[in-house]
Amino acid sequence: MSSAEGAELWVVRHGETEWSRDGRHTSTTDLPLTDVGEQAAVSLATRLAEVEFDLVLTSPRRRARRTAELAGFPEAQVDEDLVEWGYGDYEGVTTAEIRETVPGWTVWTHPSPGGESADEVSARLDRVVERTRRHGRSLVFAHGHSLRVLTARWLEQPADEGRFFKLDTSTISVLGFEREHPALLKWNS
Repeated sequence: MSSAEGAELWVVRHGETEWSRDGRHTSTTDLPLTDVGEQAAVSLATRLAEVEFDLVLTSPRRRARRTAELAGFPEAQVDEDLVEWGYGDYEGVTTAEIRETVPGWTVWTHPSPGGESADEVSARLDRVVERTRRHGRSLVFAHGHSLRVLTARWLEQPADEGRFFKLDTSTISVLGFEREHPALLKWNS
């Protein structure tokens, strides 16, 4: 990945949905925000209003697009590379339920039958890193696991390093540089 010292990438995880609240893996299922999720997304607007962005992107999923809209960015460009990790057969299933048949399962360490591999997720999020590093300050609205992989890739680490970055709904995180090194500037705020 190229270096673009001075670039910043602001990442926002979408507001709460019924499945995110309940710990169900949600990639392709296009759920709306809950009332709580909508209110939290609105509260992001005041935190982002004073910041100027050169590029604003969103996942095509309704929960991310609606969060962008409520946060004050209705014109965010849809980027298919920002979709959530494809969970395949585990769509809508909790980790506890998966572990009933696959002890110790995590998305970081085990395959998701019919879903994406870590390498596939990395490849598409590497494109987002490259795209956003060409701009001064970018903002993206997306999903828990995809944003954690995006963070790992920004930091030039393998996808599974995303396991170290807990990310709540309706939070803002900032990636950038410390001199010439990619750095985590703010997390899960």
